[in-house]
Parts: sequence; structure tokens; C-alpha cells
Amino acid sequence: MKPGIGEIGVKIEKLIMSEEEPGYFQPGVTKTEGGVYICTEAAGEEVSLAVYEQEQGPDGEEKEKRRVFPFPKGSRMGRMRCMKLLGEDFSGLTYAVLSDGKEMPDTFGRSFTGHGTWGELSHVDTPLRSRFELESFDWEGDRPLQIPYEDMILYRIHTRGLTMRAGSKGADGKEEEAENGAEPGTFRAIAEKIPYFKELGITSLELMPPNEFEEVMLPDGADGNPYGVDRPTGKLNYWGYTPGMLFAPKESYASGACGEKNPVREFKELVKELHQNGLELVIELYFTGKESAAVISEAVRFWVREYHVDGVHLVGIAGCPALRDDPWLSETKLFAAFWEEETPGRRHLAEYNDGFLVDMRRLLKGDEDQMNSLIFRNRRNPKGYGVINYMANTNGFTLMDAVTYEMKHNEQNGENNQDGSSWNYTWNCGVEGPSRKKKVAVMRRKQIRNALLILFLSQGTPLLLSGDEFGFSKGGNNNSYCQDNETSWLDWGLLKTNRDIFEFAKQVIAFRKKHLVFHMAQEPKVMDYLACGHPDVSYHGVKAWCPEFENFRRQLGIMYCGEYAKKADNTPDDYFFTAYNMHWEPHEFALPKLPKGMKWHLAFNTDDRERNGIYEEGEEPCLEQQKQFLVPARTIVVFIGLKERAEENRGEKRGKKEKQPADKEKKRAKKDQEKKAKEKDGKKKSEKKASAKGPEQSGE
Repeated sequence: MKPGIGEIGVKIEKLIMSEEEPGYFQPGVTKTEGGVYICTEAAGEEVSLAVYEQEQGPDGEEKEKRRVFPFPKGSRMGRMRCMKLLGEDFSGLTYAVLSDGKEMPDTFGRSFTGHGTWGELSHVDTPLRSRFELESFDWEGDRPLQIPYEDMILYRIHTRGLTMRAGSKGADGKEEEAENGAEPGTFRAIAEKIPYFKELGITSLELMPPNEFEEVMLPDGADGNPYGVDRPTGKLNYWGYTPGMLFAPKESYASGACGEKNPVREFKELVKELHQNGLELVIELYFTGKESAAVISEAVRFWVREYHVDGVHLVGIAGCPALRDDPWLSETKLFAAFWEEETPGRRHLAEYNDGFLVDMRRLLKGDEDQMNSLIFRNRRNPKGYGVINYMANTNGFTLMDAVTYEMKHNEQNGENNQDGSSWNYTWNCGVEGPSRKKKVAVMRRKQIRNALLILFLSQGTPLLLSGDEFGFSKGGNNNSYCQDNETSWLDWGLLKTNRDIFEFAKQVIAFRKKHLVFHMAQEPKVMDYLACGHPDVSYHGVKAWCPEFENFRRQLGIMYCGEYAKKADNTPDDYFFTAYNMHWEPHEFALPKLPKGMKWHLAFNTDDRERNGIYEEGEEPCLEQQKQFLVPARTIVVFIGLKERAEENRGEKRGKKEKQPADKEKKRAKKDQEKKAKEKDGKKKSEKKASAKGPEQSGE
């Protein structure tokens, strides 16, 4: 509350600096009896605390009153300064640090005001100040969920990008809620998407930097001094990978009018609601590399302790040993590009880099010498840490763009298309950019299905970039760091337009969740260590049990034995055989023999457009030919081994329910064509043999 007319500076005048030596306490503001403790970092010789109160004069104009409290000499420990400030009411008051006369924000501030409207150019002239208020919050027993890495389905989002686009409300078929929904681009709006996340099968969200940062970009080399002469470039740092306040959620990501926003409460409400719905939240924190290990540890601990986040993705730095060995964080998920060592006990570290993306995109586009990469990436699941796999991420092409473009198209960024990586490892299916050619469109859909199967059938933790499940495109921009517009904002209208992609993604996620062989707790050993007759995972080529690794090979079969993945009721999972043919020619795969009483059935076939590549559970067709299968070009086929009795029961049910003579005729016609083609090939071969033998028989 602001003081009324005639009450100018009432609260600020009542503040008293305590004479007692405060000692050391938690950085930032801490409530105490009769007032607050303030602990901050400042390198200057003369350091003071400037406290501000907004006041309304007799003419109704807003004015500001300031009081300055020098930090006691005895309160200094290195660069840390401490003070105890006595007062009954700190509501509405803000503060900043004066270091040798220069005002600067408290790097340990918990909540800031002054930049409540996203993208306002006035930010460069408006100082960022911290709030004193530390309101209590009822977590109702909430705790981080601690979902194991092998059971996670990650979904990467941006606070604004998720809901800013017109039509995002009600896009999930809930039009009745669209009118009264949360303000777009806010933490509260993320919570409104919880039903959608659950429908898709997501278990965990990865949120791009939610902390306070300056999105108004200054020229390179500018120091960001709000009172300096540096002027904005006209661009906005949409992603948030820039120096920021590591201990405060971003004010402009909160709902409400300026001056009334409460990002602290809103972010806590988001985490609490996510947890109530069984969803984890992992946040990104960007570090410049100049921060001390102590500050990094303190920041990560703070978000875990204060906001109950399930994990932190460290961006800008490699794995920090201080965090790796921190006992307070031994059960908190920590993502980093690399970790030098594994840790004993519960897996809480995870490797997060483009390794999977590069190798598997090369596989997808049909590059040679990728079979060993497929085996490595598909099987990788280290004992001491997790691995995060993805086919697309923010810094690069979306999945749709990865099958639509081979070259970056970043002209919109204003850098003459010189920014962003030129190494995309993609194939445009014959045409660069959007195309009306049916053949191109069909191939792009098929390649997306292939990519989703490659991702979700690999042992590591899969990450899906938001929007990839319904074919969102950024128009070939692989570096949209400054695009706070429809280039980056998800187009939820595509959920209807590309419903087939969404349904396939949802089905593959559900399939992975149900079948433990695709997300084991430990990395497969490629051994029959249970002596059950089959290894946990085995590899196959044209001939069963004979994989081919020549550099020109583009096809591989992987068999999974369900005996090595016990369900909750201790029953084994099913047998599976996944045939990867990334060649532009069809290849016949020999199918490994199943245990007695079981037959191979089709679970997925990315070449089957009529079924969208999916064979629903209970409707998987049994293969007439159990020894081999011709896999079409650029196709992945997943076979499931089922008992004959179960197949017969399903066949009886289908016989009663399905009466589709047209489909049967199509199948018969297709079989007849295949039969004629084989007979024709046989005649040609016999003619060649006859012509070859003819001269010998005639004595020539």
C-alpha cells in the first residue's frame, strides 16, 4: 500500500538501523524479530543500503523518498555486507545497494520491481530495486517428486512462447475456459496447460530461465548501467541467456498490473499445482562463468529450498564439482553439458548436450556409417548419471523445420544470416521450405514419425521441444534468440491441422511408458545374464543375429527380451524387434525366432499412412510370414511378440467388429501384386540362368 496524501514517507522514517553486530546469515533479506536482516555483496569501500518509499504529493503526483543506511564497519566479511534494520512495516518499501555512490541492485534480491512490463525500452532508464516483503506460503506438505530418469518424459517450454499466441486459450478443446483464462505469457498461464501436458503423457517440464533478467538488449560491450548512455539495439533477449538476478522470479512473467504483480507467489503456486498433478519442474539458470562456485551453489540451493523445483539445468557452465558433491542437492536433478565423474547413490546428475541430436539426425537423413552411432545412442543409459536425448531443441531447428530446411534462414534476426549454426544435419525431403507437393509432404510426415520413434525408443531420458508434437515451425530460423513474436510463440491452431502428428507422438509416449524394455533402470548389457535364451538386447542385420556394420549400411534390427524388464506385478514385458531402414531403398529383414507359442505382430510402421503408422493395442495384425519382413525405404517398423492364443482371441473379436471388405480387397490386391512381382523376378532369373548355361550345353 502506498502512503496517502499527508503521509509522505511514514514507513521509511520509522526505520532504525540496529547497533548490534548482525553476524553472518543467509544472503538477501531474512525476517527477524523486530525487523529484517540484509546480507549482500558489494566490492566498494563505501557501501550503503538505499531504502525507497513511493509517495503521493498533494497534487496527486508520484514522488519518491529515499533514506540511506551505511553498512556497519564490523559487518564486513570479504565482499559480503550485513545489516539489521528495525521496523514494523516494510510493505511497499524497496531497496538497492550504493557502492561508492553508484546504485546497483542486490544480486541476492528475492523479488524485484521496476521492470514489470515485458520489453519496455524504459528499462534502461529505470533502476531495478528489491522488495522487502517475504510473505509466507502454505505448501501443504509439497515436496519434489523425484521421478527416476528412466521414467521421465521431458517437455521443454518458454514462459511467453507457450501461451502468447492468439488462440492458445481453448486450443485443447476447452473453449469454455478461454474467456476467463490467465494472462498469456505468465507463470499462471503455464498452469492452465496442465491438462494438455497430462494428455500428451508428459511427466516433467523444463522451463527456460524464469529468473529476473534484462530482455532489452544493449550494444555489445555496454555495461548495462541504467544511468549510462548506452541505448537499446531494438532487439529483445527472448530466451533469457544473459546476466540476471539468480534469486528472483521474473516480474514480467507474473500476472496483474505493474506494481501489483507477485512473481514469488505465482511461481510457487505453479510448482505446487504441477506437483499436485504429478508433474515435475526443472528450471534453467544461466551463468556467465564469472560466478564463484559458492554463488552457483547458493542459487541452486535457493530455488530447491524456496520454490521446491525438482531440478536445475546449468546453462553457460560445465558440470560444477561443488554442486555434484553437495549433500543438500544429492536428490535434486542437475543437468549440465558434461559431468567429469559419476556419483554414488541415487542418479541425480544428467548429461545434456547435442550428441544424440547430431548422431540421430544424421541417421534420419540417411548418412552413411551411422549404425554404430544408432547402437550407442539407443542403448546409452549410464549407471552413475542420466542422459537427456532430444531430436530438436531451442537453439536450432524445430522438428518440423528439420525435415523442411537444410539451410538456416535467420534473416529476420538482422545479422545478414550470419548468426546461428550452419551445421543442422537435416534433409528437406527434396524441397527447401514449404511445399505443396504431395510426395514431399508425405515424406516429411514420415520422417517426423521416424524421428519420434528414434527418440522415444532409446534408453535415455527423452526431451520433446514444445510444439514439435504438432509440427510447429519457426520458418527455418535456427537462432530465434531475439524473436519475441509469432516466430517463437507456439501456434496452437496446428494442433488441429496436424492432429496426426500429435496422435502419433501421444501414442509413442504411451507405448514407451507401458513397455519397460525401452526405459530400463540400467543400461542393457547385450548379454543373456538371466540364462533365459535371449540377451536383454541383441542386434541383427539381413540375417538374424548377424548385424552388419560396413560404412555403407543404413539398416539395423534391434531385439528386446521382455524377461529383463519386470513389471510391477513381477510379470515380464513383451518381446520386441525394431527394424530401422534409413536407406532410400527397401530392405528385407530376417526376424529372430520367438519362444514357442509366440508370433510377431505389427506395433508401428511409419510407412503406413492409412493408420498413421500406429496399430492400436489389441489390434496388432499377426504377420503371415514370421521369418522375414520387407521394410520400405526410410521406414521404421516395430514388431511385438505376442502369444498365439491372445492373437486368436483378438482375431475373433476383430472378426465380429470389423467388416471392411474394401480394406480386405486392398490387402488382397497388394498381395497379388507382390506375388506377381516375385514370379516375374523368378522368370527373369531363370531366363538369365538358361542363357548362361545355353552356350555350355551347345558346346560353344
